[in-house]
Amino acid sequence: MAKLTVAITADARWQQVLARDAQADGQFFYAVKTTGVYCRPSCGARTPRPENVAFYLTTVAAESAGFRPCKRCKPDQQPLPAVHADKVAQVCRLIESAEVMPTLTQLAAHAGLSSYHFHRLFKSITGTTPKAYALAHRAQNMRQQLAGNASITDAIYAAGYASNSGFYDKAAATLGMQARQYRQGGANTTIHFALAACSLGSILVASSDKGICAIAIADDADGMLRELQDRFPKAKLIGGDQAYEATVAAVIAFVETPRLGLDLPLDIQGTLFQQRVWQALREIPVGTTVTYTQLALNIGMPNAVRAVASACAANSLAVAIPCHRVVRLDGSLSGYRWGVARKQALIKRESET
Repeated sequence: MAKLTVAITADARWQQVLARDAQADGQFFYAVKTTGVYCRPSCGARTPRPENVAFYLTTVAAESAGFRPCKRCKPDQQPLPAVHADKVAQVCRLIESAEVMPTLTQLAAHAGLSSYHFHRLFKSITGTTPKAYALAHRAQNMRQQLAGNASITDAIYAAGYASNSGFYDKAAATLGMQARQYRQGGANTTIHFALAACSLGSILVASSDKGICAIAIADDADGMLRELQDRFPKAKLIGGDQAYEATVAAVIAFVETPRLGLDLPLDIQGTLFQQRVWQALREIPVGTTVTYTQLALNIGMPNAVRAVASACAANSLAVAIPCHRVVRLDGSLSGYRWGVARKQALIKRESET
Protein backbone atom coordinates (compact mmCIF):
# COMPACT_ATOMS: atom_id res chain seq x y z
CA MET A 1 0.00 0.00 0.00
CA ALA A 2 2.83 2.39 0.89
CA LYS A 3 4.51 1.74 -2.47
CA LEU A 4 1.24 2.40 -4.28
CA THR A 5 0.76 5.68 -2.40
CA VAL A 6 4.27 6.79 -3.28
CA ALA A 7 3.72 5.86 -6.92
CA ILE A 8 0.49 7.85 -7.12
CA THR A 9 1.80 10.94 -5.33
CA ALA A 10 4.90 10.92 -7.55
CA ASP A 11 2.72 10.91 -10.67
CA ALA A 12 2.37 14.41 -12.20
CA ARG A 13 -1.32 13.69 -12.77
CA TRP A 14 -1.90 13.54 -9.01
CA GLN A 15 -0.70 17.13 -8.68
CA GLN A 16 -3.19 18.12 -11.39
CA VAL A 17 -5.97 16.38 -9.45
CA LEU A 18 -4.97 18.22 -6.25
CA ALA A 19 -4.97 21.51 -8.18
CA ARG A 20 -8.27 20.65 -9.89
CA ASP A 21 -6.53 21.63 -13.12
CA ALA A 22 -9.21 22.23 -15.78
CA GLN A 23 -6.54 22.25 -18.49
CA ALA A 24 -5.91 18.57 -17.75
CA ASP A 25 -9.53 17.66 -18.47
CA GLY A 26 -9.68 15.26 -21.41
CA GLN A 27 -6.04 14.23 -21.00
CA PHE A 28 -6.86 11.59 -18.39
CA PHE A 29 -9.46 10.58 -15.80
CA TYR A 30 -9.03 9.40 -12.22
CA ALA A 31 -11.07 6.71 -10.54
CA VAL A 32 -11.72 6.26 -6.82
CA LYS A 33 -11.80 2.62 -5.71
CA THR A 34 -13.79 3.27 -2.54
CA THR A 35 -16.67 5.02 -4.33
CA GLY A 36 -16.54 3.22 -7.67
CA VAL A 37 -16.71 6.43 -9.69
CA TYR A 38 -14.32 8.15 -12.08
CA CYS A 39 -13.89 11.90 -12.50
CA ARG A 40 -12.29 14.67 -14.48
CA PRO A 41 -9.10 16.17 -12.96
CA SER A 42 -11.02 19.40 -12.30
CA CYS A 43 -13.85 17.71 -10.37
CA GLY A 44 -14.86 19.65 -7.27
CA ALA A 45 -15.61 16.52 -5.25
CA ARG A 46 -13.71 15.80 -2.05
CA THR A 47 -10.10 14.87 -2.75
CA PRO A 48 -9.64 11.09 -2.34
CA ARG A 49 -6.76 9.37 -0.57
CA PRO A 50 -3.99 8.65 -3.08
CA GLU A 51 -3.90 4.92 -2.35
CA ASN A 52 -7.52 4.70 -3.53
CA VAL A 53 -6.84 6.37 -6.90
CA ALA A 54 -6.24 4.88 -10.35
CA PHE A 55 -5.64 6.78 -13.58
CA TYR A 56 -7.20 6.04 -16.98
CA LEU A 57 -6.64 7.68 -20.34
CA THR A 58 -10.20 7.27 -21.57
CA THR A 59 -13.73 6.95 -20.21
CA VAL A 60 -13.99 3.58 -21.96
CA ALA A 61 -10.98 2.26 -20.03
CA ALA A 62 -12.39 3.52 -16.73
CA GLU A 63 -15.81 1.99 -17.35
CA SER A 64 -14.26 -1.27 -18.56
CA ALA A 65 -12.52 -1.44 -15.18
CA GLY A 66 -15.93 -1.26 -13.48
CA PHE A 67 -16.15 2.44 -12.61
CA ARG A 68 -19.18 4.64 -13.30
CA PRO A 69 -19.12 8.34 -14.25
CA CYS A 70 -19.25 10.94 -11.49
CA LYS A 71 -22.63 12.71 -11.36
CA ARG A 72 -20.96 15.95 -10.37
CA CYS A 73 -18.39 16.51 -13.13
CA LYS A 74 -20.04 14.20 -15.72
CA PRO A 75 -16.79 12.96 -17.30
CA ASP A 76 -18.69 10.92 -19.90
CA GLN A 77 -20.21 14.08 -21.35
CA GLN A 78 -18.70 16.97 -23.29
CA PRO A 79 -16.87 19.42 -20.95
CA LEU A 80 -18.96 22.44 -19.99
CA PRO A 81 -16.54 24.97 -21.60
CA ALA A 82 -16.79 23.03 -24.84
CA VAL A 83 -20.59 22.98 -24.58
CA HIS A 84 -20.60 26.74 -24.03
CA ALA A 85 -18.19 27.33 -26.90
CA ASP A 86 -20.37 25.25 -29.18
CA LYS A 87 -23.49 27.22 -28.18
CA VAL A 88 -21.74 30.53 -28.86
CA ALA A 89 -20.40 29.24 -32.19
CA GLN A 90 -23.95 28.30 -33.24
CA VAL A 91 -25.20 31.75 -32.28
CA CYS A 92 -22.37 33.38 -34.26
CA ARG A 93 -23.43 31.39 -37.34
CA LEU A 94 -27.04 32.49 -36.74
CA ILE A 95 -25.98 36.16 -36.55
CA GLU A 96 -23.91 35.80 -39.72
CA SER A 97 -26.73 34.21 -41.71
CA ALA A 98 -29.60 36.39 -40.45
CA GLU A 99 -30.97 39.06 -42.77
CA VAL A 100 -32.14 41.05 -39.75
CA MET A 101 -30.17 41.10 -36.52
CA PRO A 102 -31.97 38.83 -34.00
CA THR A 103 -32.78 40.33 -30.62
CA LEU A 104 -30.85 39.36 -27.51
CA THR A 105 -33.89 37.39 -26.32
CA GLN A 106 -34.00 35.43 -29.59
CA LEU A 107 -30.29 34.66 -29.46
CA ALA A 108 -30.51 33.55 -25.84
CA ALA A 109 -33.47 31.30 -26.65
CA HIS A 110 -31.47 29.75 -29.51
CA ALA A 111 -28.70 28.95 -27.02
CA GLY A 112 -31.18 27.66 -24.45
CA LEU A 113 -30.06 30.19 -21.83
CA SER A 114 -31.45 33.24 -20.06
CA SER A 115 -30.68 36.58 -21.70
CA TYR A 116 -28.44 37.62 -18.79
CA HIS A 117 -26.46 34.37 -18.70
CA PHE A 118 -26.17 34.25 -22.47
CA HIS A 119 -24.91 37.84 -22.76
CA ARG A 120 -22.21 37.20 -20.13
CA LEU A 121 -21.23 33.89 -21.72
CA PHE A 122 -21.03 35.32 -25.24
CA LYS A 123 -18.82 38.20 -24.11
CA SER A 124 -16.53 35.96 -22.04
CA ILE A 125 -15.89 33.65 -25.01
CA THR A 126 -15.76 36.11 -27.92
CA GLY A 127 -14.51 39.17 -26.06
CA THR A 128 -17.36 41.28 -27.39
CA THR A 129 -21.13 41.61 -27.16
CA PRO A 130 -23.58 39.98 -29.61
CA LYS A 131 -24.48 43.42 -31.00
CA ALA A 132 -20.82 44.39 -31.51
CA TYR A 133 -20.16 41.03 -33.16
CA ALA A 134 -23.04 41.58 -35.57
CA LEU A 135 -21.86 45.10 -36.43
CA ALA A 136 -18.29 43.89 -37.02
CA HIS A 137 -19.54 41.06 -39.22
CA ARG A 138 -21.59 43.49 -41.30
CA ALA A 139 -18.60 45.82 -41.59
CA GLN A 140 -16.44 42.97 -42.86
CA ASN A 141 -19.13 42.01 -45.38
CA MET A 142 -19.35 45.63 -46.45
CA ARG A 143 -15.61 45.78 -47.14
CA GLN A 144 -15.82 42.59 -49.21
CA GLN A 145 -18.81 43.88 -51.18
CA LEU A 146 -17.15 47.23 -51.88
CA ALA A 147 -14.02 45.44 -53.05
CA GLY A 148 -16.14 43.73 -55.71
CA ASN A 149 -18.29 45.17 -58.47
CA ALA A 150 -21.51 45.74 -56.55
CA SER A 151 -22.90 49.25 -56.33
CA ILE A 152 -22.70 50.90 -52.93
CA THR A 153 -26.46 50.51 -52.44
CA ASP A 154 -26.33 46.82 -53.36
CA ALA A 155 -23.31 46.36 -51.08
CA ILE A 156 -25.18 47.94 -48.16
CA TYR A 157 -28.10 45.49 -48.44
CA ALA A 158 -25.87 42.51 -49.24
CA ALA A 159 -23.89 43.22 -46.08
CA GLY A 160 -27.06 42.95 -44.00
CA TYR A 161 -27.98 46.59 -43.34
CA ALA A 162 -31.74 47.17 -43.25
CA SER A 163 -31.47 50.58 -44.92
CA ASN A 164 -29.04 53.04 -46.46
CA SER A 165 -29.37 55.32 -43.46
CA GLY A 166 -28.57 52.44 -41.11
CA PHE A 167 -25.19 52.11 -42.79
CA TYR A 168 -24.37 55.75 -43.50
CA ASP A 169 -24.98 56.73 -39.88
CA LYS A 170 -21.99 54.57 -38.95
CA ALA A 171 -19.96 54.60 -42.18
CA ALA A 172 -16.92 56.38 -40.82
CA ALA A 173 -16.69 54.10 -37.79
CA THR A 174 -17.26 51.04 -39.96
CA LEU A 175 -14.73 51.70 -42.71
CA GLY A 176 -12.57 54.52 -41.36
CA MET A 177 -13.94 56.72 -44.17
CA GLN A 178 -17.05 57.09 -46.29
CA ALA A 179 -18.04 54.11 -48.46
CA ARG A 180 -17.24 55.79 -51.78
CA GLN A 181 -13.88 56.90 -50.42
CA TYR A 182 -13.12 53.38 -49.23
CA ARG A 183 -14.01 51.88 -52.62
CA GLN A 184 -11.89 54.49 -54.40
CA GLY A 185 -8.76 53.78 -52.37
CA GLY A 186 -9.23 56.68 -49.99
CA ALA A 187 -10.34 59.23 -52.58
CA ASN A 188 -11.17 62.64 -51.05
CA THR A 189 -9.50 61.50 -47.82
CA THR A 190 -6.61 63.48 -46.39
CA ILE A 191 -3.77 61.64 -44.70
CA HIS A 192 -0.93 63.57 -43.12
CA PHE A 193 2.41 61.79 -42.94
CA ALA A 194 6.04 62.43 -42.17
CA LEU A 195 9.31 60.59 -42.52
CA ALA A 196 11.90 61.08 -39.81
CA ALA A 197 14.80 59.31 -38.13
CA CYS A 198 14.93 57.47 -34.82
CA SER A 199 17.45 55.19 -33.14
CA LEU A 200 15.92 52.16 -34.91
CA GLY A 201 16.18 53.62 -38.41
CA SER A 202 13.79 55.63 -40.56
CA ILE A 203 10.26 56.01 -39.22
CA LEU A 204 7.03 56.85 -41.03
CA VAL A 205 4.03 58.19 -39.15
CA ALA A 206 0.67 58.81 -40.86
CA SER A 207 -2.69 59.99 -39.57
CA SER A 208 -6.24 60.18 -40.87
CA ASP A 209 -8.79 62.50 -39.28
CA LYS A 210 -9.54 59.69 -36.78
CA GLY A 211 -6.00 59.23 -35.52
CA ILE A 212 -2.66 57.61 -36.31
CA CYS A 213 -3.25 54.98 -39.01
CA ALA A 214 0.34 53.88 -39.69
CA ILE A 215 3.68 53.67 -37.91
CA ALA A 216 6.46 51.90 -39.77
CA ILE A 217 10.17 51.54 -39.04
CA ALA A 218 12.69 50.44 -41.66
CA ASP A 219 15.91 51.35 -43.42
CA ASP A 220 14.12 52.02 -46.70
CA ALA A 221 12.19 55.27 -46.29
CA ASP A 222 11.01 55.21 -49.91
CA GLY A 223 9.67 51.68 -49.44
CA MET A 224 7.59 52.74 -46.44
CA LEU A 225 6.14 55.63 -48.40
CA ARG A 226 5.25 53.35 -51.32
CA GLU A 227 3.49 50.98 -48.93
CA LEU A 228 1.43 53.88 -47.54
CA GLN A 229 0.53 54.96 -51.08
CA ASP A 230 -0.50 51.38 -51.92
CA ARG A 231 -2.85 51.30 -48.93
CA PHE A 232 -4.48 54.62 -49.89
CA PRO A 233 -3.76 55.02 -53.62
CA LYS A 234 -6.29 57.83 -54.14
CA ALA A 235 -6.03 59.61 -50.81
CA LYS A 236 -4.55 63.07 -50.57
CA LEU A 237 -1.22 62.51 -48.83
CA ILE A 238 0.23 65.59 -47.20
CA GLY A 239 3.87 65.39 -46.15
CA GLY A 240 6.18 67.88 -44.52
CA ASP A 241 3.32 69.64 -42.74
CA GLN A 242 4.88 71.69 -39.94
CA ALA A 243 1.77 71.32 -37.80
CA TYR A 244 2.18 67.52 -37.93
CA GLU A 245 5.69 67.62 -36.49
CA ALA A 246 4.37 67.52 -32.91
CA THR A 247 2.61 64.20 -33.61
CA VAL A 248 5.75 62.72 -35.15
CA ALA A 249 7.87 63.95 -32.25
CA ALA A 250 5.49 62.31 -29.75
CA VAL A 251 5.70 58.99 -31.60
CA ILE A 252 9.50 59.11 -31.76
CA ALA A 253 9.68 59.95 -28.04
CA PHE A 254 7.48 56.92 -27.36
CA VAL A 255 9.74 54.67 -29.45
CA GLU A 256 12.83 55.93 -27.60
CA THR A 257 11.23 55.85 -24.13
CA PRO A 258 8.29 53.40 -24.13
CA ARG A 259 7.31 54.06 -20.52
CA LEU A 260 6.26 57.57 -21.53
CA GLY A 261 3.22 56.07 -23.22
CA LEU A 262 1.52 57.40 -26.33
CA ASP A 263 -1.43 59.65 -25.54
CA LEU A 264 -2.65 60.07 -29.12
CA PRO A 265 -5.76 58.65 -30.85
CA LEU A 266 -5.24 55.63 -33.10
CA ASP A 267 -7.17 54.81 -36.26
CA ILE A 268 -7.26 51.02 -35.91
CA GLN A 269 -8.86 49.16 -38.82
CA GLY A 270 -9.03 45.37 -38.92
CA THR A 271 -11.31 42.38 -38.55
CA LEU A 272 -13.05 41.72 -35.25
CA PHE A 273 -10.54 38.99 -34.44
CA GLN A 274 -7.54 41.19 -35.30
CA GLN A 275 -8.87 43.99 -33.13
CA ARG A 276 -9.26 41.58 -30.20
CA VAL A 277 -5.65 40.47 -30.60
CA TRP A 278 -4.40 44.04 -30.98
CA GLN A 279 -6.29 45.14 -27.86
CA ALA A 280 -4.74 42.24 -25.92
CA LEU A 281 -1.31 43.33 -27.18
CA ARG A 282 -1.88 46.84 -25.84
CA GLU A 283 -2.64 45.35 -22.42
CA ILE A 284 0.80 43.69 -22.13
CA PRO A 285 2.79 45.77 -19.60
CA VAL A 286 5.93 47.54 -20.77
CA GLY A 287 9.01 45.44 -20.03
CA THR A 288 7.26 42.08 -20.22
CA THR A 289 6.71 39.54 -22.97
CA VAL A 290 4.15 36.81 -23.59
CA THR A 291 4.12 33.80 -25.88
CA TYR A 292 1.72 33.40 -28.78
CA THR A 293 0.08 30.61 -26.75
CA GLN A 294 -0.40 32.93 -23.77
CA LEU A 295 -1.81 35.65 -26.02
CA ALA A 296 -4.31 33.18 -27.47
CA LEU A 297 -5.34 32.24 -23.93
CA ASN A 298 -5.67 35.93 -23.03
CA ILE A 299 -8.34 36.41 -25.69
CA GLY A 300 -10.09 33.19 -24.66
CA MET A 301 -9.16 31.23 -27.79
CA PRO A 302 -6.38 28.78 -26.81
CA ASN A 303 -6.58 26.92 -30.13
CA ALA A 304 -6.09 30.02 -32.26
CA VAL A 305 -2.31 30.37 -31.85
CA ARG A 306 -1.61 30.53 -35.58
CA ALA A 307 -4.41 33.02 -36.17
CA VAL A 308 -3.04 35.14 -33.33
CA ALA A 309 0.40 35.11 -34.96
CA SER A 310 -1.17 36.19 -38.27
CA ALA A 311 -2.99 39.06 -36.55
CA CYS A 312 0.31 40.21 -35.02
CA ALA A 313 1.91 40.15 -38.48
CA ALA A 314 -0.96 42.25 -39.90
CA ASN A 315 -0.38 45.06 -37.39
CA SER A 316 0.44 48.35 -39.13
CA LEU A 317 1.09 50.41 -35.99
CA ALA A 318 4.60 49.54 -34.83
CA VAL A 319 5.22 49.96 -31.07
CA ALA A 320 1.81 51.60 -30.52
CA ILE A 321 0.34 48.12 -30.86
CA PRO A 322 3.27 46.25 -29.30
CA CYS A 323 3.40 43.00 -31.25
CA HIS A 324 7.15 42.98 -30.52
CA ARG A 325 6.29 41.81 -26.98
CA VAL A 326 5.22 38.38 -28.26
CA VAL A 327 7.83 35.61 -28.37
CA ARG A 328 7.98 31.90 -29.12
CA LEU A 329 7.22 29.27 -26.49
CA ASP A 330 10.94 28.79 -25.78
CA GLY A 331 11.47 32.54 -25.39
CA SER A 332 13.23 32.99 -28.72
CA LEU A 333 12.26 35.76 -31.13
CA SER A 334 10.10 34.98 -34.13
CA GLY A 335 9.60 37.07 -37.25
CA TYR A 336 8.74 40.74 -36.93
CA ARG A 337 7.30 42.93 -39.66
CA TRP A 338 9.96 45.59 -39.07
CA GLY A 339 12.89 43.21 -38.52
CA VAL A 340 13.89 40.81 -35.73
CA ALA A 341 16.85 43.02 -34.76
CA ARG A 342 14.44 45.88 -34.04
CA LYS A 343 12.21 43.54 -32.07
CA GLN A 344 15.16 42.52 -29.93
CA ALA A 345 16.19 46.16 -29.46
CA LEU A 346 12.67 47.17 -28.41
CA ILE A 347 12.37 44.33 -25.88
CA LYS A 348 15.79 45.14 -24.44
CA ARG A 349 14.99 48.86 -24.27
CA GLU A 350 11.71 48.26 -22.50
CA SER A 351 13.29 45.91 -19.95
CA GLU A 352 15.92 48.52 -19.08
CA THR A 353 13.79 51.65 -18.88
